[in-house]
Amino acid sequence: MCVAAPVQVLLLASILSLPVFAWAEAIPVELRQSEHGWQLLRGDVPYFIRGAGGDASLEALVAAGANSVRTWDADNIGARLDEAHALGLSVTVGIWLGHERHGFDYSDRNQVAEQLERARQAVLRYKDHPAVLLWGIGNEMEGFGSGDNPEIWAAVNEIAAMVKRIDPAHPTMTVTAEIAGGRIAGVHKHSPAVDIHGINSYGGAPSLLERYRAAGATKPYVLTEFGPAGEWEAPKTAWGAPIEPTSSEKAMRYRIAYEQAVTNARGVALGSYAFTWGSKMEATATWYGMFLDDGARLAAVDTMTGLWNGRPPGNLAPAVEPILLGSPAQLNPGERLEVRVAVADPEGGPVSVRWVLRPESREYATGGDFRPGLPDIEGAVIESRLDGALVGLPMEPGPYRLFLYASDAAGNAATANVPLLVKGEVRTRLPVVLYEDGFIGMPWAPSGWMGSYESLTLDGDHADNPHAGKACIKLRYVGELGWVGVAWQNPANNWGDKDGGYDLTGAEQLEVWARGEYGGEEVSFGVGLLGSDTAHPDSGKTSIEDILLTREWRRYLIPLKKVDLSSIKTGFVVGVTGRQTPVTVYLDSIRFTR
Repeated sequence: MCVAAPVQVLLLASILSLPVFAWAEAIPVELRQSEHGWQLLRGDVPYFIRGAGGDASLEALVAAGANSVRTWDADNIGARLDEAHALGLSVTVGIWLGHERHGFDYSDRNQVAEQLERARQAVLRYKDHPAVLLWGIGNEMEGFGSGDNPEIWAAVNEIAAMVKRIDPAHPTMTVTAEIAGGRIAGVHKHSPAVDIHGINSYGGAPSLLERYRAAGATKPYVLTEFGPAGEWEAPKTAWGAPIEPTSSEKAMRYRIAYEQAVTNARGVALGSYAFTWGSKMEATATWYGMFLDDGARLAAVDTMTGLWNGRPPGNLAPAVEPILLGSPAQLNPGERLEVRVAVADPEGGPVSVRWVLRPESREYATGGDFRPGLPDIEGAVIESRLDGALVGLPMEPGPYRLFLYASDAAGNAATANVPLLVKGEVRTRLPVVLYEDGFIGMPWAPSGWMGSYESLTLDGDHADNPHAGKACIKLRYVGELGWVGVAWQNPANNWGDKDGGYDLTGAEQLEVWARGEYGGEEVSFGVGLLGSDTAHPDSGKTSIEDILLTREWRRYLIPLKKVDLSSIKTGFVVGVTGRQTPVTVYLDSIRFTR
């Protein structure tokens, strides 16, 4: 193949506003079936995926013996692709598809068409990069129920068919949350343009191959996420808190999952991506990360290094056993608790420990959505020792979790934790955030559009001049006169026909920061919308009207002391009054406070 000279490549890229890569040719990837089963060939050489997904060091990933990394979306990944290729890693490039629980409506032709175009632009932008291995079209976009919405699978197949037309050099894959319900039919019957079934499987990974075959699946799969059993699969305390395995126990689960669902499944399995190559707050601060947030390596890294490299690293992470309590886990406010634990360094070196008490997240089914970390409770740990601790419980009733972090001198670590409950009447822990830095992970979805909404656009990740953080909401209404409104709903698209909502008892106000493009924009803010004529109404409603915005950020407070907040399905409502010229409104830092 003739390759353009470097100067010509740079000039062409500049004219077309395309990224400039150090290499101009894609490495073709072929999916081939033989009498021995399915196989990937990359550059006509057999290729078995030994990968992970996450944001930790790619150099460390290569050192561990991996050959691939996965992304969940294609936003600004040029530098990641360049780095991966320089290190000899391939990349499964994710194309993020909307989730109904975040407000995406697959029956809305405009939303589906815009999503298709975004996918097309991502493929055009990166298809010739030599790091690209597969296109991962969506991740758990079918949701966590039956997964059989035909409109979702039609959209997935349409995107996959488009990808195959413009980039026949890289196979297509879509990723589902396990394989139950309509997922096998969705991928294998209703999505003929999808080549590979990507499967996120945790507690079920050891039996995945058997269940996959029994379900009549015919396509090859990639185990796209695996690790310890998920919090939804774990045993729970009497008050519903999941019991998290230690880092040593998790390492064993990585091994079992890999051996049963990947090594023993060659010919059906094309490889895997361990989750997560980094740290992550989901259910707890330590449930899924293969690293701590300071970069310390956990035992899962040792396990995967041994499986990928054929030999474990020379210096292993400390081993830790479950924490033992000196009294029942349900305690009175202010009571003291003795705990014991056994921690050891495999090389016999010194180990340092840190004990931390934190509030419990009480969110155990986030589907991977972003969640902020929870603060340490200062002064709660009275005595900290290698073999245990003395902890003073808070006076505030509610669930808590005691964490142990153990570290050696080589940058390795171990973790264990135990859920605790301070007895008494539990109030809503405030503040409750409705919006900050993007919609992903927020408790209410901006899915309730009203009025002349065909003239409305909404950007929940607007990065220009936010009040706080990295992003704000931009609402732009181009209709002449009239009005438009958006309701933040739980669950998404809940007009009173679904149960849901949150108990916000104790909140005294909703705080909203807002500004207008020019000043003088007329808006209204409210909480609650659903009346008693619906099957599942909001427990209370209130609003403030006729607000005139200024060009500068200003805080607005909606009083809530006299409102019944025991079941709020509609967390926030904004109304915008039109005029003869377009109206642009910015919102940020929306939260319920005392």
